[in-house]
Amino acid sequence: MGIELLQRAINFMEEHLLEDIGYVEAAKSVHMSGYSFHRVFSFTVGMTANEYIRRRRLSLAGQELRAGNISVLDAALKYGYESPESFTKAFAKFHGSTPRQVKAGGAALRLFDPLMIKITIGGGGMLEYRLEHRERMRFIVVKRAFDNETLLDREGRSIPDFWTECGEKGLIEPMQKLCPEGERDLYGLCGPVRKSETEFYYGIGIRDNGRIGELAEGEYDLWETEPADYAVFKCKGPDGECIGAAWDRFFKEFCPQTGYAQTDAPDFELYYERGEPGVFCELWVPVRK
Repeated sequence: MGIELLQRAINFMEEHLLEDIGYVEAAKSVHMSGYSFHRVFSFTVGMTANEYIRRRRLSLAGQELRAGNISVLDAALKYGYESPESFTKAFAKFHGSTPRQVKAGGAALRLFDPLMIKITIGGGGMLEYRLEHRERMRFIVVKRAFDNETLLDREGRSIPDFWTECGEKGLIEPMQKLCPEGERDLYGLCGPVRKSETEFYYGIGIRDNGRIGELAEGEYDLWETEPADYAVFKCKGPDGECIGAAWDRFFKEFCPQTGYAQTDAPDFELYYERGEPGVFCELWVPVRK
């Protein structure tokens, strides 16, 4: 997603700010899937498209209430809230003052202006990567559907909690035991739910070795990927925070400088049983020119 497409999506959101829109509609305006658009926008801008829309609406609502031209009820309905109570709660969290305090005068307000995407020069640091091609791959996984809004929520714990849950339920070790020692690498696969614009699958598993029948029926699934080219990045650090940092550099440095873009094919984290010291995992992102 180039700068021009990103700005076009922002313009679309601004033009339809008072309509019932979210990141799915913004994605369609630039002919992208909701899954891919959500990722690109979030990492490039630093917030989700839905959060951008929410902040812009609350900023405008504050200005209109201060001008005294609208009631709290009308403002709630105009800016997409089902009730004055839900509007007041969101408004107070954003501005630090309630709508009635603003109408009474003297209360503080926060402005959130429309985004304008600009090219800046910075960095100068090294970004190590390699390009690899993989033919069709099959995995044995435990998988779950998640809402796209949780995908890049840096404060959220949805996927880390899923890893913890699978470990506590004893679902990971049986898969690893299907592989010989030294080859018990784990994969964290992530891909869109094809029939949904708002969900994605995340799966924890191993490369398929034809022995899924030895596992508990109903707990495990097969996940197959099509042939693809991947950009591979080493995530260096003590914990999963380094994965988010790798994604950030992928969108802000790798894509603009190389001309590659992420595809809708599943990406994955690769956790080696015998990994390199200091490397938490590898991030494999499907790309095309």
